[in-house]
Amino acid sequence: MEQQHFDGQIWRPPFEANSVLLQATVGCSHNDCKFCSLYHGTRFRVSPVAEIEHDLKIAAKYQPHARRVFLTGANPFVLSYNKLVNIALAIHDYLPEVKNIGGFSRITDIAAKSPAEWKDLHRLGYDRIAIGIESGDNATLEFMRKGYIAADIVEQCLKLQEAGIEYNFTYLNGLAGVGNGQRNALASAEVFSRLRPFAISIVSLTVFPESDLYTEVATGTFIESSERERLEELKTLIFNLMPDTPVTILANTISNPVPLVGYLPNERAKLVAEIQNILDTVSEDELTRYRSSIRSL
Repeated sequence: MEQQHFDGQIWRPPFEANSVLLQATVGCSHNDCKFCSLYHGTRFRVSPVAEIEHDLKIAAKYQPHARRVFLTGANPFVLSYNKLVNIALAIHDYLPEVKNIGGFSRITDIAAKSPAEWKDLHRLGYDRIAIGIESGDNATLEFMRKGYIAADIVEQCLKLQEAGIEYNFTYLNGLAGVGNGQRNALASAEVFSRLRPFAISIVSLTVFPESDLYTEVATGTFIESSERERLEELKTLIFNLMPDTPVTILANTISNPVPLVGYLPNERAKLVAEIQNILDTVSEDELTRYRSSIRSL
């Protein structure tokens, strides 16, 4: 059986389970965030055209009626406008029923392309882009070496909105460290409320040995927030998010001790009540034991 090219670690959002996965890049072009261990030991590279066409031929054989393609790699939108155009044309050639194409993107990848280029990319099917924002708090973004500030998030996501491209965020709960959760939540809620993500995925910080942050935890440079502080942070974030379009809250990955799913603004009270119930009924020890049991995201 012919095999597609998948190198290193392959990640996709849970809601991309039915999408065709197509490797466009390998690893992360930034690869400097302190907390990240997802692409540890994988050198960034761009998939050659021949590999992409080979993989599309296999996809066309086994999933000829595919409607969506998800480009793998930490941030395939780092590719140039011209390369993204050529990938889209190849996808539509081999999989003519595909309606849209997604993938992970950094804010810096969005900034590298003009509004006109994003409009062109949208016409070619690029939509529902997954952005690992992690935080909207400048101090947290700087400490974690994200490579952009909150104002950049707003500027670049407005560019996507102008192009008609939908996007979702990932928020990394606990990323600001002990004592800073409320600041992080309030700053992030303010930034997110100015934008229109269709979903916000909540991931709770879990520090693995492969990350630079692991060393900082060991030396005391960074002190992790307690599980209860993270829940208070999440409650503050949800309470203060005031989007002008509905947004889905997805706090249901393995990193979340208690899964939460809901919609804002309609289910704000329900979500806040669920978090408060966890605070009232589950001990810090229980939550910490759960965190310690996580071996991989």
